[in-house]
Amino acid sequence: MLAMWFAGAAGGLGLGSMALPILFFVALFALMILPNQKKQKKWQQMLSQLKSGDRVTTNGGIRGTILTVKDDAVILRVQPDGLKLEFVKSAIAAVTTDDAAAS
Repeated sequence: MLAMWFAGAAGGLGLGSMALPILFFVALFALMILPNQKKQKKWQQMLSQLKSGDRVTTNGGIRGTILTVKDDAVILRVQPDGLKLEFVKSAIAAVTTDDAAAS
């Protein structure tokens, strides 16, 4: 394989010598970039569907119930003291379902 590379480089750039880097780029794109784009879309959809009463977990691990949803922020009630905290929407990591909260 290495001999083909040097032969292709010495004789000029042919399609055969460019196939391996192109194939590598396509594989990299398919294995790394596409799954991240899918995950990002799912997270953005979750943020757009936030509503009052949802139980959420922030990136910092704080769990609370949404009281108010604003354009770019949410106000959470955090237990046990019932504190109200304001977070930017991008700090919300997940919406906690009732099944996950009970366990």
